Amino acid sequence: MLMPKRVKWRKQQRGKIKGVATQGNFVAFGEYGLQVLELGWIPSNVIEAARVAAVRAVPDARVYIRIFPHKPVTSTPEETRMGTGKGEPDYWTAVVKPGTVAFEVGGGVSEVDARRAMAKVAHKLPLRCRFVKRRGH
Repeated sequence: MLMPKRVKWRKQQRGKIKGVATQGNFVAFGEYGLQVLELGWIPSNVIEAARVAAVRAVPDARVYIRIFPHKPVTSTPEETRMGTGKGEPDYWTAVVKPGTVAFEVGGGVSEVDARRAMAKVAHKLPLRCRFVKRRGH
């Protein structure tokens, strides 16, 4: 499971996601990428499922994951009365803004294979995505 090795604070507030991505919004490492078009959270188990789908779709290519789950999400146990405080960390999630390139594929893979792989990855993600190419290609 993807998660930070250590954090300064165990629990975080939810926060607000505003605006579009100004960093990580272009294909930097591979030739093709998957760009997120909505804002939201992507849990670590979803990122891992998408990684497995990409690796199985193009086993000879290099897959890059451009997002990391830094945010802990807490939950209180079922049938707990009100007023018992904030729950324990349940899972980790990545906060993404519109325009963020979440996954990339490179290493001599054809565009047809890359499109097929990114379609499988996009099917796993809870947000709308689109296929993008590296600038100048």
